[in-house]
Amino acid sequence: LGLSWATQWITGGRSTFHRAGKRPSLCRCKTFRVAVLRTSCSWVCFTAFVCGLFLLLGVCFLNLFDPRLQPLPLTGVEPRDVTLLLWTHPFGRYRRLPDCEARFGIRGCVLTDDRRTYPGADAIIMHHREIMTNATALPSDPRPRGQKWIWMNFESPSHTRGLQQFEGLFNLTMTYRADSDIFLPYGYLVTRLHPHANAPHTRPRRPHLLAWVISNWSESQARVAYYRRLVNYVDVDVFGRAGVPLPEDSTVVRTVRRYLFYLALENSQHPDYITEKLWNSLLAGAVPVVLGPPRENYERFLPHDAFIHVDDFSSPRLLAQYLMLLRRSPTLLQRHLAWRRSYSVHLTAFWAEHYCTACRVVRNHSLRTDTITNLQRWFES
Repeated sequence: LGLSWATQWITGGRSTFHRAGKRPSLCRCKTFRVAVLRTSCSWVCFTAFVCGLFLLLGVCFLNLFDPRLQPLPLTGVEPRDVTLLLWTHPFGRYRRLPDCEARFGIRGCVLTDDRRTYPGADAIIMHHREIMTNATALPSDPRPRGQKWIWMNFESPSHTRGLQQFEGLFNLTMTYRADSDIFLPYGYLVTRLHPHANAPHTRPRRPHLLAWVISNWSESQARVAYYRRLVNYVDVDVFGRAGVPLPEDSTVVRTVRRYLFYLALENSQHPDYITEKLWNSLLAGAVPVVLGPPRENYERFLPHDAFIHVDDFSSPRLLAQYLMLLRRSPTLLQRHLAWRRSYSVHLTAFWAEHYCTACRVVRNHSLRTDTITNLQRWFES
């Protein structure tokens, strides 16, 4: 399992894919499947080789998908403390800045939202939504030598406007895309130190079949069109502004815990755009039914059977029949739950984890300070 979904394009600490005139410097981790037909000395040697390769692939996977496990540079010197300035709070909502060491074990980070520290800040995070609507809000003073500007955005290209005005301004990207300079997905899996048969949610007994929580409803969206067809064959309990309001004393995760399956349908389809819709359902113990990027993209983040993709079926009717079959057959349902014995679910903490992850990367790696001249072309690709 680890081999089949660890096939990734991994950067050596950072991506140069979206820099004009630069060739990507990538390490490609490949998948190998070995069928051992008979025991011999040569097979034993080959198996040892594959095991070593598996360990190497595991390192690549952890470096990419668990931001806490990025190694320090092999310099023999403890990196100096860095100051990271948050230029604007995302969506204009103030949040207390975290203690990175206490919360995430990330040392040497000084976070501030005091713009008076601009001349001495090592890096500045700027959230796209605020500067998109007011580009004049960018720092007007000359940029201090070596200071890095970080473009942070966790919306899809369909909901990201005004990129052309920021060409040549930023040094680093921070998004949900795996080829970002600072990559942080909406969630990720963490390998259990001691896999066990009785992990949470491996034997669910739930009274309801299928739920969907949606607030941004538009008839032009592919997800709404798919729902319109699916509901002809199976009942879907819809919550949110477009359905029944969530109980005041409940959350999405708590509500979904009563269901076997959850519709994790993205509002737009783009590479790596896999949002909290999927991770909330996994955290709740439901099996997500996904609509977003292709199955192969999801398998960069999840085991093959951890989700059900709408593209696995030629019609919504066949999907509905499969869900009802799984409900009647606990043995078949286990196929979609067995992975939980080896992994736990981590839901990324907005926005505290983002700030601390960015600070860790700035502190631990000697990142170049050239600017990104094709931000729009990269992000919309």
